[in-house]
Amino acid sequence: MVEDGAGRTPETTPAGDSAPARPTPDGTPAAESTPARPAPGGQNRPGHGAAAEPAAGPRQTWAALPWLVRSAVVWSACLVVVAAGLYLLGKVATLLAPLAVALAAALFLAALLDPALLLLRRLRLPPAPAALLTVLLPLGVLVGVGVLVWNLTASQFGELSQELGQGLERARDFVTSTLPISDGQLDRLVRQARRAFGGSVPDPVGGLRTAAEVAGFVLFALVLLFFLLKDGRSMWQWTLRRMTGPNREVVAEAGRVGWRTLGAYSRGTMIIAAIDAIGIGLALALLRVPLALPLALITFLGGFVPIIGATLAGAVAVLVALAAKGPGVALLTLAAVIAVQQIEGNLLEPLVMKRQVRLHPAVILIAVTAGTLIAGIAGAFVAVPITAVAYRVVDTVQRHRRAAVEEPPG
Repeated sequence: MVEDGAGRTPETTPAGDSAPARPTPDGTPAAESTPARPAPGGQNRPGHGAAAEPAAGPRQTWAALPWLVRSAVVWSACLVVVAAGLYLLGKVATLLAPLAVALAAALFLAALLDPALLLLRRLRLPPAPAALLTVLLPLGVLVGVGVLVWNLTASQFGELSQELGQGLERARDFVTSTLPISDGQLDRLVRQARRAFGGSVPDPVGGLRTAAEVAGFVLFALVLLFFLLKDGRSMWQWTLRRMTGPNREVVAEAGRVGWRTLGAYSRGTMIIAAIDAIGIGLALALLRVPLALPLALITFLGGFVPIIGATLAGAVAVLVALAAKGPGVALLTLAAVIAVQQIEGNLLEPLVMKRQVRLHPAVILIAVTAGTLIAGIAGAFVAVPITAVAYRVVDTVQRHRRAAVEEPPG
């Protein structure tokens, strides 16, 4: 060790402590000091003038929470966002429901009539005349069938009203003789039901306004159908040319799959509805139930609303048979309706409908109910084809993404 001028030996300081002050020329020790080094772990040792320990940040707080709490928070936030998005989407769909239904109906009819348009185009017909004929021919057929059915069955409506009255009287006698209820109580129940369902006085102005709106949207759907048939393919190609990169191939494939699905669904549904109408109409004619043709037409239209439409149409046929011919014929009508629907659902539908357009019955019920709540009967008609197309488009996009991920690099 080396002694200083005063005969003292300077103490060796450990690493991290302040070095001893050197004496100045006049013998006064200098007030030098070096900044204190932080202790390991990022914390200053007490007694060295260190600042207080900083508070933990939000990341440390989030990481300190149990994983179950973190998962619950994340899923709750996702559910809130999804619920808010669905609520806003429902609001917009409710406001634009007539426009959305008219657009969906035009697309549905365009997919249904597309083979007829292609046939006319193969005959060297220009696009505009071919599209106009494709729209006018089915419209003329529908109007002609409606006029024919009305002329054949108009005389039966008066007779049917009398038979319905007699059927109601028989049902009334059955209820009062079987159930513990008197005629007065039954009359009160009937009056309450009438007040609940039809107590308000109809508004002629409101009815005319509603009829005008319906006619306007029907005309809009027909005009839109004409332009879709005339320029639909060119509009789709224009849309694809505006896209670049791998997304163009995905969108093109999804569009083709969606259009094929919509066409297969529309044509398959029309065939199945026609089979149901013919089967139930023949059964009603053999049982000599009045208004067999109108009931067959109702069955055909109800076939475009899966599950619910066929059930309601069959219920109407059974009620008419009960009112006109009594409970025996009504039971036979019910058996015929059930047999036709079972043959259609278990045998014909798997053959007519392709596997790619079939949906689970639970999905169909949810779609029909949602469409009915949003846009009434028209929404029930277009809900299922929209759901089928959306399912196929999403499935196509997911398959492309999986193929892109599984594709080896290079």
